[in-house]
Parts: sequence; C-alpha cells; structure tokens
Amino acid sequence: MNIVIRAYKDRDLPSMIEIWNEVVEEGVAFPQEELLTDVTGKEFFASQTYCGVAEDKDTGKIYGLYILHPNNVGRCGHICNASYAVRSEARGQHIGEKLVSDCLVQGKEHGFGVLQFNAVVAANIHACHLYERLGFVQLGTIPKGFRMKDGHYEDICPYYHEL
Repeated sequence: MNIVIRAYKDRDLPSMIEIWNEVVEEGVAFPQEELLTDVTGKEFFASQTYCGVAEDKDTGKIYGLYILHPNNVGRCGHICNASYAVRSEARGQHIGEKLVSDCLVQGKEHGFGVLQFNAVVAANIHACHLYERLGFVQLGTIPKGFRMKDGHYEDICPYYHEL
C-alpha cells in the first residue's frame, strides 16, 4: 500500500462512514453507540475542524480517517481532541501512526496548542503504545470509565501532547 494522508473530500464520505461505523459497532474504542447514516455522517464530518483520510494512492481506496475538533471552549479552546479509525482489514500496517502524525501537524496549523485524548481504553494497548511512542503523556487512569459492547467496564487513560 502507498498510503497518503490528505483532507477528506465529499467523495470519501461513503468510505468514511463505513469505517467509522465499523469501529462503533465493535464497541471497544469509541464512546458513540449510534451509527452514522449518509445524512448524519455528512453533517458529522463537516462539523469537525479538520478531517483527514488515509488513502492508498495506487488504488484510491480509503483505509482510515481522523477527526480533529476543539476539546473545550473559551479559556480551554486551545486544546483539541481527535479520534482515529482504521479499517479492520488494514490494522497493523502503521496507518494509525500516519493518521496521528498528520493530526499533530494539522492541530498546530489550526491554531491549537495541545492535543488531548479524553478516553483511551486502557485495554487498547496498541493505541497506548503508539501514543506514547509519538510523545503523548498519560495523565492517569480513570477506573471503569468505558462500557464495552459486552457490558463490562474497562479503565480509560487520558493523554496529551503539546503542539
């Protein structure tokens, strides 16, 4: 695969919605429980500060995406938040790392000073290792902060990275 990260375009929306919904349905990483439709997906992605997609330059297939938006308002408006999603068939190929690295650049370019993750599921060890390798700092652990799809609770870990 020849993956490039670029800003999303309207033509990417069906793939983005499909990838996002796959992660929501898995029920182990995103807090959302409702799936996106064509209408809600278009509104959702358009409402973000920035959305990037991971495209295979050779085939045009979208393998992942991220959303970037403010984490808060006013005096905390300089802190952004992001979420990442990679097609299950393409996980383990460092697409997530490319998405996060691009997001760090885009966060700074959009005027943010800090990228904060509020709820990284502690059991998602691949994400935790990636964030730490890229210089994120874990702020602690919130016991039983995430309800998994099967109903049991897992700890969550907030992370931040100065931009």
